Amino acid sequence: MIKANDPTLKSWVNVPKGSDFPIQNLPFGIFKAHNHSPAAGVAIGDHVLDLVYLQQHGYLNELDLPGGIFDQKYLNDFFALGKQKIRAVRERISELLRDDNDTLKGHKTDREAALKSLRDVQMQLPVRIGNYTDFYSSEEHATNVGSMFRDPKNALLPNWKHLPVAYHGRASSIVVSGTAIHRPKGQIKLPDSEQPVYCPSRKLDFELEVAFITCRETQLGQSIHTHQAEDYIAGFVLFNDWSARDIQQWEYVPLGPFLGKNFGSTISPWIVTLDALEPFRVQGPEQYPHVLPYLSYEGDKNFDIVLEVLMKSEHADETTVCRSNFKYMYWNVNQQLAHHTVNGCNIQVGDLYASGTISGPSPGSYGSLLELTWNGQRTLHMADGTERTFIQDGDTVIMRGHAEKNGVRIGFGDCSGKIIAAY
Repeated sequence: MIKANDPTLKSWVNVPKGSDFPIQNLPFGIFKAHNHSPAAGVAIGDHVLDLVYLQQHGYLNELDLPGGIFDQKYLNDFFALGKQKIRAVRERISELLRDDNDTLKGHKTDREAALKSLRDVQMQLPVRIGNYTDFYSSEEHATNVGSMFRDPKNALLPNWKHLPVAYHGRASSIVVSGTAIHRPKGQIKLPDSEQPVYCPSRKLDFELEVAFITCRETQLGQSIHTHQAEDYIAGFVLFNDWSARDIQQWEYVPLGPFLGKNFGSTISPWIVTLDALEPFRVQGPEQYPHVLPYLSYEGDKNFDIVLEVLMKSEHADETTVCRSNFKYMYWNVNQQLAHHTVNGCNIQVGDLYASGTISGPSPGSYGSLLELTWNGQRTLHMADGTERTFIQDGDTVIMRGHAEKNGVRIGFGDCSGKIIAAY
């Protein structure tokens, strides 16, 4: 039992109804307050709790943490302390925020200095991402894409149900929620032309994904077994793998995505710990044919996380364009990390591993415009009366996700980005 997950806990900090950040969540992030350098914090309600202040004023002394571990631009060094230390810090923060604990609550000066309104801070990229891998682990998504571009009767390639397919993406272009993305340019091949043309993408898309971040390193040649994988996972973020479908379609044979993907990806700023998601485990889809022994696992490894994508133009309300769920993933995170390292690939603290587009069984649960509009053959109706097949300049895409059980809602905050015109 993880004490910080107790559904009966209440905080002395006001947590609005429906907040993503109750006392049972306590995700980690990096924030920047006015005239201060970036620092580590924990979200609680509409506030961020300053971990630098808490450590400097003795509230975390019992944890034996290195000095200045939170006074940094990224969470990497903190995460490198390991899963048990991350858990201990979250447990201590939970104690300090409980309504029956006066340790911080009873000291007005410290309380007011340590708590900052989220409206008054800027959230930063939470980790220094050295490496980024994008999986392709939703059977529904892979089937839709295979049906669209290949043979519907043989939508999945022969290897798909034997291993978690993935490719290595570009880490340098991953940005935090709220960062604008320029429309990418590149080569596309129009249906009525024999030669490609160079122009801004005409089929700009989002991909609804969830990503995990690692908190341990391995040596070159070492593999991680499925039963060890969770010891290496700090937590999860929402992830938008922006995709230029026309650029991608022309370039991807034979080596896969390149310019159609590497121009930008967006993550939510708060890392929701694996511990906080423990109560929301569910059984994943049945896997057949049976996997090879190194991919076998025991227990519930999927998570019941409700996901949605909304779009809005510059002068219109948000329109919900899809609702999906992380529980649909065919290949779970334990299998992804086991497969990633089975050949001896070494991993690093802060590495990011995205799920691939998360689509469900019904059209309204498809996690990309490519599927929702079936490559532009159908239109989506927006709140302002306009229609979309793909993303237009000025459109903002917002991803949200939460898990809910026993009256406790664990959310991620927004993962949003606005598309602006190409340079």
